[in-house]
Amino acid sequence: MRKYLKEFVVLMLTVLTLVACGNDNTSSKEVVELTLFSTITNEVEQTALNDVVAQFEEENSDIKIDVNLPTTEYESMLRVKMAANDMPDLFDTHGWAVNRYGEYTMDLRDMDWVADLDPALESIFTDEDGKVYAYPINQAKDGLTYNKSLLEDLGIDVPTTFDEFIDVLKQIRDTTDGEVTPLWFEGSDRYALGYFFDLMSTQLLITAEDHDYSAELLDGSFNWDNYTYLPENFLMLHEEGLLNPDILSAQSHERAELFAQNKIAFVSGTMPAISVHELNEDIEVGVMPLPAIHESGPMSWIGGERHTFAISKDTQYVDEAKRFIDFLAQPEIAKQLAEGMDLPAGLSTVTPDIYFQEDYDRFADVNVEPYFDRVFLPSGMWDVYGTTAQELISGLLDPEGVSETMEKEYTRLLENE
Repeated sequence: MRKYLKEFVVLMLTVLTLVACGNDNTSSKEVVELTLFSTITNEVEQTALNDVVAQFEEENSDIKIDVNLPTTEYESMLRVKMAANDMPDLFDTHGWAVNRYGEYTMDLRDMDWVADLDPALESIFTDEDGKVYAYPINQAKDGLTYNKSLLEDLGIDVPTTFDEFIDVLKQIRDTTDGEVTPLWFEGSDRYALGYFFDLMSTQLLITAEDHDYSAELLDGSFNWDNYTYLPENFLMLHEEGLLNPDILSAQSHERAELFAQNKIAFVSGTMPAISVHELNEDIEVGVMPLPAIHESGPMSWIGGERHTFAISKDTQYVDEAKRFIDFLAQPEIAKQLAEGMDLPAGLSTVTPDIYFQEDYDRFADVNVEPYFDRVFLPSGMWDVYGTTAQELISGLLDPEGVSETMEKEYTRLLENE
């Protein structure tokens, strides 16, 4: 009897040991960490992304997403990573899916969401061989964001030409006794200034048939004297009191606050209305295409690729990275992200309820042009846009000096490509 009892005890101990080991293996299951880099700078949009990441991690306990949002340092950080061939597992191609990041991206053509890619984005994300470079979270349709409530109160119509735009800015300055900044910039961030110059370069140099310098820009023969119009007029806006006096020290977090206080009329690009409405629901926000500079030119939206995620071709975690992309492409998640960022979705099967849809419908006949620098400038010119704009306002450069610097850097960077 003792013998059987002893054997039974040994057997039970063995079973308990195996169960315990099994429990240890379950609790210590390896968690894969994916590095993710994005260009998202707006706090509202960052929140939308972080919320979706948290949902994914909750449903996929074996995957952790290390979210990196380096804002203005994104490009310099990614250049270092490209040079070291050490790309993040997931990264934002921000308009350069093919030209800059193409050789570092995995081909995503076999993923189910590709069949639903918005036709307007197909030429941006696919090549002639059928490779698909990245997943688009949303798509851009940029122009100017404006205080719709203010313009309606003042009886001012949306300007369609740049001359009308300047007249509207002056009218706002004069009728509000300087209480409202007609055109506001967070100029402490050079990219905010460079962004405006990049947008308006298309209107100045491309869209009007009799002022189309696309061929010269592409072959390197462009005469940068033709660019001087932009810095001349921007300096005029500053000297006429049509820009915020603290332009070089103003920061991005102030924009929504001042807009909500009815102290801003226009900002460049598309600012999420939610960032204003969190502070003041009574302010109506609108978006409009860029006004035409030349008589023969049209108004234009500037757009295409906005925020994306590509998968590094060298990632060790292909399946996990694709699981994350598949999660983002679920209709309810894609809709949630698009609405959280107040932008059209990248998939044709997703129709988000976005605040600016009425404005997009109103100007549905206006063409969407690609971002100027992505087509016509060598890599690195974005920095030059921003620094020359800051130096123009600070008095370190005059308008002609801005054009000279742009030409010098354009030529240098073109030769180094």
